[in-house]
Order: sequence, then structure tokens, then C-alpha cells
Amino acid sequence: MEHSVEFDDLEIERYARHLVLREVGGPGQQRLKAARVLIVGAGGLGAPAALYLAAAGVGRLTLADPDTVERSNLQRQVLYAEADIGHPKARAATARLKALNPHIEVHGLDGCFDNATADVLCSEADIVLDGTDDFSVRYAVNAACVRHGLPLVSGAIGRWTGQVGVFHARPCYRCLVPEIPPDAETCTAVGVVGALAGVIGSMMALEAIKLIVDAGAPLSGRLLIYDALAAETRTVKVGADPECPVCGGGAGS
Repeated sequence: MEHSVEFDDLEIERYARHLVLREVGGPGQQRLKAARVLIVGAGGLGAPAALYLAAAGVGRLTLADPDTVERSNLQRQVLYAEADIGHPKARAATARLKALNPHIEVHGLDGCFDNATADVLCSEADIVLDGTDDFSVRYAVNAACVRHGLPLVSGAIGRWTGQVGVFHARPCYRCLVPEIPPDAETCTAVGVVGALAGVIGSMMALEAIKLIVDAGAPLSGRLLIYDALAAETRTVKVGADPECPVCGGGAGS
């Protein structure tokens, strides 16, 4: 479906490098301006993803994050500055993104993302990015995306390793992670190199842009794993679980 939206002279200058890019051009930039993207988690992954999607001209960005900015966030969460410490991430991120690109809409929600809010937020989105480190939230995001038929771009990082994948209705994220790992590790516990968040968050933004403008081959049903210490990547296929409680035969059971 083509979108007809107007660009003023400032936008044409701003997006000049997209407009001359064969895979984007005018039609692709129109799709970007018409797109509605929900980012769940405005932390290490959501921060760089939001910056690049705002810079790319995504017309409406919504960021959901209940946390406030802490000094320890500043090592990798590049949306924030020292002056933001103690302020809600969603509000600080909204101000920064609006300053970066005044031609887009940005909405920050500092409440929790759970089953009660998932349907409302997903009903107003075309694509969802999940960069949280809470598996219960990841499951809620995934289930809502399956219900609403939305593509989900999922990223994760820890220590020196990151991963990113794209999930449509089937296989879904729950096919990849059927149960919450009993030894699930967080960056708080095991640490993470800050620049890795930028790499994976940028990849998430790139996958979202490819989906919006219909360019190339997105990581649909695939997981890209990046080992920063070895400077190596590998991509694996994600199979659909026939007993998945969200998208398979176990749904609704």
C-alpha cells in the first residue's frame, strides 16, 4: 500500500541521502513518514534504535518504559545525559527525539507494559521493537504482536554477545524461548560493553526500516547472533513450535 504524504523543503534536505537511495527513494520515505513504531524499553537497545528511527523520519514513535534514568545507564543508553538522571526515561527520551527531528511525532509512556496495556499500544502501531530484559514483558509484547498481526523486532545483549531477530505471526518469539530460562542473566548481574548496545540497537532499527520500505531480506524467522569479542556473526533459522502456547497448537490451552 502506497502512502501519499507531503514533504516540505526542510524535510527534503534532511532526508536527501534516503531520497537518492534506490531502495528507499520518495516512496520509501513516504512509508517511513506514515509508519507508526512502538518501542518497548527505552534502555540500552531502545535508545539507539529510537535515535536512528527518529533520524530516518518514522512519522510516529511511541516509547514505553517505566524506569527513571540512573547514572549507570549512561555507559550505553545514549539517549540520555547527566541532567536526565532521576527523570523518567520515556519523558527524557521524548524530549531528545523531538529535538533531533521536529518533523515527527513522539509519545513517551512511563507506565508498565503488561497484558492490560499491550492491546491498546499495539492497536496503534505498525511495527513493534522489543529491547527489554524482562522475560514476562517480552512474552506480553510477543503475545500482543501475534494477536494484532504485527511484526516484532526483538533484540538482546549480555556481556559481549548480542542477537536480533524478526518474528511474524509464526514462528513467534515464544517459539524461540518457550519458557523463561531459570538462569536468565541481566546486564546488571553480568555486565555488558556499552558499544554492543549501539550495534544491536542499530540493527533493530535497520530491520524495522527494511520492513517499512520493503527493502532486502529482513531477519524474518531468523536470529542473527553477534560475538563482539571474536568479531563474528552467524544466523540461525527459528522453527515454529507446533505446541507453542501463543502461535501453535497449544495456543489458548
